[in-house]
Amino acid sequence: MNLFYGSVLLSLALCVSGRGNQLVTCGSVVKLYNSYYKVRLHSHDVKYGSGSGQQSVTGTTQQEDHNSNWLIKGPPKQPCKRGVPVSCGQTIRIEHLATKRNLHSHHFSSPLSDQQEISAFGEEGEGDTGDDWIVICDGEEWARHDAIMLRHHDTDVYLGVTGNQYGRPIFGQNEVVGLPRPGVQGKWQTMEGVYISPSSFSEDSRVFHDPTEL
Repeated sequence: MNLFYGSVLLSLALCVSGRGNQLVTCGSVVKLYNSYYKVRLHSHDVKYGSGSGQQSVTGTTQQEDHNSNWLIKGPPKQPCKRGVPVSCGQTIRIEHLATKRNLHSHHFSSPLSDQQEISAFGEEGEGDTGDDWIVICDGEEWARHDAIMLRHHDTDVYLGVTGNQYGRPIFGQNEVVGLPRPGVQGKWQTMEGVYISPSSFSEDSRVFHDPTEL
């Protein structure tokens, strides 16, 4: 892990707070929160026992778990410049910081509800078009307080959560799936995170966001 993202994890652990700009920007590391089920998007080096057999993605109620940190970036053919706000309708990739695999979907059934499986895929942040997600939000840019949706580019499902929970070894964590008809289960909001400020301030400027201060 490089020095910059090592410092990101340290900042998250220390919970250094700040307000800063209220937009989600490329290069930021965030936790995504589903308010309906009160879980944060999570992954870990635990593979599905069915379907694709790829790294599992779940929802956890734990607030401070480092395995819920995700890096916002762009696909290889659509670079996402660090510090630039993410636009509504923009295609992004979301990399799991700890394992360097991308949030992914494909035509496999999810283990518990027979929806579409969501996994983490690739090596060292490199994957394929199944890692591409379109940000669905109101207005021009993704604001931190907004409840947004993420639509999978290849299959048109929306990132969502079900009420089903796993047993061992990920006991109590919610199933994360692709939903064809999103409702409140498909709404996400950024919570704790280290945000890269817009380049008009400084290309290296970083600010920690604590949602309890809003």
